[in-house]
Amino acid sequence: MDGARTVPPWLTVVGIGEDGTAGLSPIARAAIDDAEILVGGARHLAMIPDDGRRRIAWASPMERTVAELASLAGKRVTIVATGDPMWFGIGATLRRTFAADAMRVIPSPSAFSLAAARMGWPIADVECLTVHGRPLERIRAFAHPGRRLLVLSHDGATPLRAAAMLNEMGFGASTLTALSHLGGTQEDIVSAPAAEWGNRTVADLNTLAIACVAAPGAKIFARVPGLPDDAFRHDGQLTKREVRAITLAALAPLPSEHLWDIGAGCGSIAIEWLRSGPAMRASAVEQNTSRAAIIVENALALGVPDLAVVQGPAPDALAGLARPDAVFIGGGISNPKLLETSWSALPSGGRLVANAVTLEGEGALIAARQTHGGDLVRLEVSHTEPIGRFTSWRPKLAVTQWRAVKP
Repeated sequence: MDGARTVPPWLTVVGIGEDGTAGLSPIARAAIDDAEILVGGARHLAMIPDDGRRRIAWASPMERTVAELASLAGKRVTIVATGDPMWFGIGATLRRTFAADAMRVIPSPSAFSLAAARMGWPIADVECLTVHGRPLERIRAFAHPGRRLLVLSHDGATPLRAAAMLNEMGFGASTLTALSHLGGTQEDIVSAPAAEWGNRTVADLNTLAIACVAAPGAKIFARVPGLPDDAFRHDGQLTKREVRAITLAALAPLPSEHLWDIGAGCGSIAIEWLRSGPAMRASAVEQNTSRAAIIVENALALGVPDLAVVQGPAPDALAGLARPDAVFIGGGISNPKLLETSWSALPSGGRLVANAVTLEGEGALIAARQTHGGDLVRLEVSHTEPIGRFTSWRPKLAVTQWRAVKP
């Protein structure tokens, strides 16, 4: 809560399950009975007998209805929604527009809670995701051997599409369970290994439970920075594994933070930033059109489809981007305008990390340190390679890295 509530909230959000109003608590029923205006989807509004009160159905896009709600401030408005409105629901969406003291939320059991109860899975040990209106590829980042996932489906085709994706990933032995209309008279549960899902059909309103099992040889990527270089498709513009891991450590990602990855190449830094924790945000800025397309491909393949790809030259392409908490400059550091634009965009405590492999780039980093402080680090990595019948070290290009925290 943002502070002490001084006036009664005018906007109430009531979560309803498949059992309709019969399953509501007295306080939730009173919120519906006392409303001057009812708002919701057609399915939820149909659960409430029509007694002549004004009703508003969600428009498409939803923002139109949210704007209409703002004009109703002071009236008694009740929104009926699915389950727990604050868990991937309309309550969380509305909270971005309306203050906490304007809203009251009365939840019912979420689809996650109901599915966990049916499966006998302790919900604290389960990863809860949604692909409702979002790319299915989000599942890729969380599919690990022994992991259990609960996924809010987009529609009845989601289990079939998820089964195909898991097969392609080498997780065909994973058990998929589609739980439909939980808590209602039409409740149905369908379960099968991903490899054997076939043409099974389920209702549009379903939650998918996935017990992950990987086949030998399946590509499994850790969530810590430093994915193998071959995890990314690239044309040579790639921050190599060891330098990438050190770079991510210097960027020090924290939950919900936003990264600008400038001169993103194949997007490896931004992608690993997004994989590092919950609610991360990143913008990958790349002027080369074909590389921008590769970034999109890599983001989908590695389970971070929310990566924002900005195609265009920096610093011009930075205009209009949400303020960053951290900036990585992997290309174009010799342009002083780029460095100053990035530094100015950072808030106090924001981090800037820049890498260079040329003398010209190194000179720009030395000058940046003189102006803004921070540290310079030389990174040198060698790998073993055969030389005839013997083995020796083959050094990679040395990387000069500048790290600075804005005071």
